[in-house]
Amino acid sequence: MKDVRNIKWGLEIPREHYCDQPYIVITASGDWVCVMTTGAGVEGERGQHVVSAISKDQGQTWSELTDIEPADGPEASWVMPLIVPSGRIYAFYTYNSSNRSEVISDSGSHISRVDTLGDLMFKYSDDGGRSWSKDRYQVPIRNMQIDRDNPYEGKVQFFWGVGKPIIHEDSVYMGLAKVGSFGDGFMASSEGIFVKSSNILTESSPERIEWETLPDGDQGIKAPLGKVADEHNLVGLSDGSLYCTYRTVEGHNGQAYSRDGGHTWTSPDYAQYNPGGRKIKHPRAANFVRRYSNGKYTLWFHNHGTDNRATPSLAYQDRNPVWMCGGIEKDGYIHWSQPEIVLYDDEPRTRISYPDFIEQEGKYFISETQKTIARIHEVDAALLEAMWNQHDNDERSERGLVFEIVKPATTGTDALVELPELPNLAAGGGFALDLWIYHGSRGAAGSLLDTRGRGGKGIAVAMTEQGTIRLTLNDGRSESSWESDEGLLQSNAWQHIVVNVDGGPKIITFVINGELADGGKQRQFGWGRFSPHIQDINGSRQALLGAGWEGLIGSLRIYDRYLLTSEAVGNYRFGLTPQ
Repeated sequence: MKDVRNIKWGLEIPREHYCDQPYIVITASGDWVCVMTTGAGVEGERGQHVVSAISKDQGQTWSELTDIEPADGPEASWVMPLIVPSGRIYAFYTYNSSNRSEVISDSGSHISRVDTLGDLMFKYSDDGGRSWSKDRYQVPIRNMQIDRDNPYEGKVQFFWGVGKPIIHEDSVYMGLAKVGSFGDGFMASSEGIFVKSSNILTESSPERIEWETLPDGDQGIKAPLGKVADEHNLVGLSDGSLYCTYRTVEGHNGQAYSRDGGHTWTSPDYAQYNPGGRKIKHPRAANFVRRYSNGKYTLWFHNHGTDNRATPSLAYQDRNPVWMCGGIEKDGYIHWSQPEIVLYDDEPRTRISYPDFIEQEGKYFISETQKTIARIHEVDAALLEAMWNQHDNDERSERGLVFEIVKPATTGTDALVELPELPNLAAGGGFALDLWIYHGSRGAAGSLLDTRGRGGKGIAVAMTEQGTIRLTLNDGRSESSWESDEGLLQSNAWQHIVVNVDGGPKIITFVINGELADGGKQRQFGWGRFSPHIQDINGSRQALLGAGWEGLIGSLRIYDRYLLTSEAVGNYRFGLTPQ
């Protein structure tokens, strides 16, 4: 069966060679106008410029590329589109106006990459993206301390932007990252700002468009601890507040709220699933927030992270798979669901990033890039709905349930149970184990479930001496295992565990008491990959349950498919079936 989460099934967007940040606006006639940064070389090389293309069939086919800025001019990069009520499309981008060929780095040496400096410029199209204005126009950006501290004392501004401008309370806001210096990790210091226009939605003369730089004062939105805070991305809330996310090198994405139209913001903080709750983990990669017509939200991120302040260049890695949370508003804050895998590539080193989110005719789409291929993907609306509904879901999932036993064992006893056949993992199949256990002392290790025979083929679930759950998969040729994070299981209490084996991205996850394990403070990843070469993991049909383990197994349910995280949360809230 085709797994639509696999990016290979997406529809390609035309490009030269390098391609980045494919963002889309929809015209009144329903056409998609996609703008992107492209070039014949790789990222940052000369000839990098901005282009557009048009699709009349939701990404099935595209027009030829149209230059917004030509390849033989100064670098033009990081284009962001805005469509206003008149139908005019604006394209904003970083433009190397002085045509500099190098910039001074932290060490005093010169680097040749010059695509994050110059002026914020725009052109516009009044014919649905078929052509662009001959003239370009500047958006003034107010200097702050970070600009005056750069090697050019603010006479040259370093900056770039990602995503799309948003319309909020009849004004337009656009996020930018001011860069203070260049060094390890390219942009060595940065902080976030927004430019706002209160009249661009109604003003037809480009020269009369008014702009202001936010926040007030001399500093932008910074990281909680380090020097890197960039790619600020924002949405407007129903109460008039603004919410932004941004990337850091500290193992978490940042977040901030503004209650006064962007003039002031809450203190730098890491993003959290709920106010005051668990921190979201994320590397130095795009983490985009979007609001949909139903008033709900999604957050794009990568669900792992470690503190890379000492080695910021390492924080760019591991952008596969893509995870998303579903957000709902409560009392002026966004509450995020536990995350789901939305996109992946078979090659773990592929970096999937810089998305856009398109909503049209009841369908949802995502654009993304791996820097040399950009694609469009239709997203299963049921997946988004599951994330949005997860906050109130207390139903137990029945689809794919192939085995169920309640209270099969008591303390110190072993049980033999006959299990059904599980799907072949090489064919993209998956399965899930849903257990309620009563965990005794922390050191009470032992087997919970074991189907392995003499050759080792089969699956095993065990409690370790560290109080974690370990899953082992063996097809007789190779073996993979992964275990849950330490400290998640409580002693002397009923605990709910879902062990999820997803044969698409080849990933094992643990959802414990309604929360997806993310590695905590102990490790970068809470989810683990298993070998793509593992095939049939069916061992003995007679499985040992609770052999040598001093605890209670209240129930065991087996599904012949992976469960959504949202379903695992619902199973937890449903509770242990009473006897």
